[in-house]
Amino acid sequence: MSFTRRQILAGIAGLGVVGLGAGGARYWLGRVAAPKTHDYELIAAPLDMELVAGHVTPAWAYGGQAPGLELRCRQGDMLRVRFINKLPEQTTIHWHGIRLPLEMDGVPYVSQAPVLPGEYFDYEFLVPDAGSYWYHPHTTSAEQLGRGLVGPLIIEEREASGFKHERVLCLKTWHIDAQGAFTAFSVPREAAREGTRGRLSTVNSVSIPTLELPAGQVVRLRLLNLDNTVTYRLNLASSDVDVRIYALDGHPVQPRPLGKEYWLGPGMRIDLGLKVPEVGTELPLRNGPLRLATIKSVASSEPAAEWPAPLPDNPVAEPDLSRAETLRFNFEWAAALASPADEAAGRYKYWQINGQAWDINDKTCADRPIATLKKDGHYIFVLRNMAQYQHPIHLHGMAFKVLDSNRKAIIPYFTDTYLLGKNETARIALVADNPGVWMFHCHVIDHMETGLMAAIAVV
Repeated sequence: MSFTRRQILAGIAGLGVVGLGAGGARYWLGRVAAPKTHDYELIAAPLDMELVAGHVTPAWAYGGQAPGLELRCRQGDMLRVRFINKLPEQTTIHWHGIRLPLEMDGVPYVSQAPVLPGEYFDYEFLVPDAGSYWYHPHTTSAEQLGRGLVGPLIIEEREASGFKHERVLCLKTWHIDAQGAFTAFSVPREAAREGTRGRLSTVNSVSIPTLELPAGQVVRLRLLNLDNTVTYRLNLASSDVDVRIYALDGHPVQPRPLGKEYWLGPGMRIDLGLKVPEVGTELPLRNGPLRLATIKSVASSEPAAEWPAPLPDNPVAEPDLSRAETLRFNFEWAAALASPADEAAGRYKYWQINGQAWDINDKTCADRPIATLKKDGHYIFVLRNMAQYQHPIHLHGMAFKVLDSNRKAIIPYFTDTYLLGKNETARIALVADNPGVWMFHCHVIDHMETGLMAAIAVV
């Protein structure tokens, strides 16, 4: 008897999923007291939140909070998470930016079977790269991420980084009204444009919080854009504050000034070093002209800190451009693909890559990869945005190096997500060193769900 790749995959994935019966163990949120089989037990469950004062928002949460429980691991160690689904529908966890085995990537019907309500799945993988990452579902993504199923994953450097202080800041704009009720996570006419925006911007689920930081110290600010749609134009709105970029999307860069602003698209992260000014100083952290938070310096008994050295590079293979094969990917608007029948059934196809629109209702799309790469082959991807809207392009399973752009100056760096501007053409390069079928998509979620996704196979 012969089996399809899909049947084999479903059988393997099913081995990791176990039902929670009445006689099951009692689970706790966060780290387990005596880890034997896993380091964290992470529960996804409904949670009532007060995002708007005096009103309840029926969120979904990881570990009893949204954004979810902060998970931490040291570079080079094994991360073991028992994920427990107490939601009313199936879900998974994708570990955004982590180079891991395919069966741990969390894409339903591609790398694993969905985790059904009342079941659990054990995720276990080595983390090769230090940096700021995050986790989220890859099922009904607009709603599940929109309801709060996002969380930070921090991989600490193997050796001390030089930063004695740090803060993790999760940026998210919620799709809620003035009474805290959810509004539409994806509106068709907006999905065909820049994406459906939320109403309430928050940092760690608080609107315009005050963040107290110790004066005279250099604080590592890990900013994570966990939003469905919004690109944040980050700035500290002060000409005399000393703030430097130390890492982009988890990967270290040579420290340099933040400058006027940095555009952080959905799914992207940035690590900043901030030299906290004298006691009592207040700095507005902004998205363009809009205040996201207030940074307030408070007294510190520690001596003034020096700037830490650059972070050590992650062990990502360097692509050899002299022997790299070039592949081209056009990201196009294609609203004509949404037929009346599709729209009547709620199936919208507004976007495509190289003339192909991904159908999120078709479980066999990954059987038709848009490109097949040879394992350990060297490649240059030419990314061409043929629309006036931005696309943060994300690749699962591998890191790539941004080489250059026809719209802006680039200092080459490694990443997993690149913000492709309107009408921009950029080049990225990678070594295809991780076998599997990997998702390649825009991280504006309703762009992804209306066609702007493809599969890339490495064999």
